[in-house]
Amino acid sequence: MRIGQPEQQLSRKGPLVEASVARRLLLGAQGLLDDPGRPAKKKTVLELVQKLGYVQVDSISAVGERAHHLTLHSRMDGYRPALLTALIEQDRKLFEHWTHDASVIPVEWYPHWKVRFARFRCQDRVKSWCVRRLGADPARVLRRVRARLRAEGPLMARDFEADGVEEDDGSGWWNWHPEKAALEYLWRSGEVSIVARRGFQRVYQLTRQVLLEASRLPASSASAHLEFACRQAMERLVIANPAEIARYFAAAPLADVRRWCNRELERGALLPVQVRCAETEVLRPALALPDFRERERALPVAADRARLLSPFDPVVRDRARALRLFGFDFRFEAFVPERQRKFGYYVMPLLDGEHIVGRLEPKYHREASVLEVKNCWWQADVRGRRSEKRRALSAVERLAALVGAERIDAPALD
Repeated sequence: MRIGQPEQQLSRKGPLVEASVARRLLLGAQGLLDDPGRPAKKKTVLELVQKLGYVQVDSISAVGERAHHLTLHSRMDGYRPALLTALIEQDRKLFEHWTHDASVIPVEWYPHWKVRFARFRCQDRVKSWCVRRLGADPARVLRRVRARLRAEGPLMARDFEADGVEEDDGSGWWNWHPEKAALEYLWRSGEVSIVARRGFQRVYQLTRQVLLEASRLPASSASAHLEFACRQAMERLVIANPAEIARYFAAAPLADVRRWCNRELERGALLPVQVRCAETEVLRPALALPDFRERERALPVAADRARLLSPFDPVVRDRARALRLFGFDFRFEAFVPERQRKFGYYVMPLLDGEHIVGRLEPKYHREASVLEVKNCWWQADVRGRRSEKRRALSAVERLAALVGAERIDAPALD
């Protein structure tokens, strides 16, 4: 097979892999088979983020905490947000930037993000965006923002004058004054870092003032960056197709990922397999790490408990994969008009052992300190028996402990 052939020609059949095996490998690689009762310290939280590769950051706090904290807490009962905050703001072991979305990332990978910074600066749409957002003289606005950061240290967007506000043009960056737009540009291009969050508002500082050693490292070469993006994704998926590999870090174009997959197939560093989908039993071609059987045998037994997953958890973020491996069709509906929602505004998948058995809609009422379970939907093959409800309620109780709720209101789990 020649390098660069289209994805559909990657498959060479290969052995049959049941969805249950691919699912178990994914859960193991994603830290959901590890002991949730292990000590939660900065070291173990850092190791968990490194194992995941990134933790997506999101602003919605309908359940009392935000997505990155929910993702880590689902894997470590003793996790508390202060541990992640210390790793980012004090120890500088993690930094915040873009994968498929804003995420917390291990700082040792910073040279690979320098490739992203350069790519961002070269995009034609960025130049037109600068003219629209920064005015007729973008360079002047950027110089002014740099000068203030250099002289004053960490600043938030609100520390700059809010003049020249523009309306939403559909780009996703709207109602921003030129200085806020400049901060976004400097962050996306790597010159500025997010060094803290205050009430989830970003605090910016010049990168060389906070990540001096990392900022001095040379950017990865194109080939090293592609190897990183694909290899690290496979380590966290174990069995995947090229599109899933490309989506994991969103760091390389699909065409380049396909070429990498072809090369690794030729070398024997990847194996072709056929994955039998959950429920439909349709066979789908995929690629596997050569030792996937050994990895599966070495995995521990899943804890006899249910866990609430963040809607942005890597296990369910890829909707097609979640459907194929778990028989679970998940769509995050917070941005869907209310009348069009099938379930609810902020719904969390319920993982019980190695199966996603349903979804819950928790809502934290801060003034009353009550965590309400507004709705519960069980999968079609799950009866919602007393034992299943009891484990689901235990997961809700752990969430209540994380957010500090004094009372739980969950009649759907009675």
